[in-house]
Amino acid sequence: MKVSENKLKDLMKNKFIKAGLSEEHSEKAAEILTWADARGIHSHGAVRVEYYSERIAKGGINTNPNFRFEKTGPASGIYHGENGNGFVAASNAMDEAIKMAKESGIAVVGIKNISHSGSLGYYVEKAAMNDLVAISVCQSDPMVVPYGGSEPYYGTNPIAFSAPTSDERRVVFDMATTVQAWGKVLHARSKKEPIPDTWAVDENGNPTTDPSKVNALVPAAGPKGYGLMMMVDILSGVMLGLPFGKHVSSMYEDLSKGRDLGQLHIVIDPSRFIDIDMFKENMATVLDELSESKPAQGVDKVYYPGELGLLRKKKYEDTGGIEIVDDIYEYLISDDVHYDRYDHKNKFAE
Repeated sequence: MKVSENKLKDLMKNKFIKAGLSEEHSEKAAEILTWADARGIHSHGAVRVEYYSERIAKGGINTNPNFRFEKTGPASGIYHGENGNGFVAASNAMDEAIKMAKESGIAVVGIKNISHSGSLGYYVEKAAMNDLVAISVCQSDPMVVPYGGSEPYYGTNPIAFSAPTSDERRVVFDMATTVQAWGKVLHARSKKEPIPDTWAVDENGNPTTDPSKVNALVPAAGPKGYGLMMMVDILSGVMLGLPFGKHVSSMYEDLSKGRDLGQLHIVIDPSRFIDIDMFKENMATVLDELSESKPAQGVDKVYYPGELGLLRKKKYEDTGGIEIVDDIYEYLISDDVHYDRYDHKNKFAE
């Protein structure tokens, strides 16, 4: 089913309102989910609406949080989320970081006690739209074995980065620190297809090609991904005094409780180091040169991070809208307000 961006956003917003979220918070959550779907990041789009709605309805997302920004230094602060809507808290915290970076040259803003905040690319892109460079990291629940281990300890712990250029292009890099996303495993499981033995391990910690036997994912590039996911957990968990590692709350076990997640935004003003116009022109040159570089055999061209998402967005616009799975669309247009229809752990992945 193809749906326009505006219609999709309105459908998701209405579901959140029905679940008990305020109109303002529903608007922001729907905006960010639509941002992801419009770029083909469907694992962080409309497919999540039912899960969020269930958690809202059951009290696991605070619908009336007292959001508060605490400035802890000239270039640092903590945004207190009170287990409210993670989309709103992370977006507001980025606004505070942007303001602080403009004033001080750099900003480091920790976000404490929030619910899931979706695709990190949205937040770092906000900084790039203000001629700033940004990094954002956040925790997720344990589903990855540490390098050399056999049982889960860390989450997929994503990292995002963005930078502006002198034209409309922006580098937007957003990655999990695992070899492959959990959603890819579920996709293979649904199709009863094998997976590469480099993706995941079974309950004994051994590599498996059977998606039905997957117990945990593995770090990207072995010890390198392991180090990165540890770094993310330290910055967005340990450093903020929040649950860390295997103590991070599950996305699915008890939807009536807040998740107490952490996130960290780091925003830098390039103009403190180089003329901003020169920086942006150099960034544009980087993207031009990458685009003009010789592609590998079987590859049409070299894309910069974020480019494929924009191409998907344009394709959707040119072909009648964003492609949404039929059962997700049927849920969005229905009056259904029952929140126990699916086994969410087998549908979604953080």
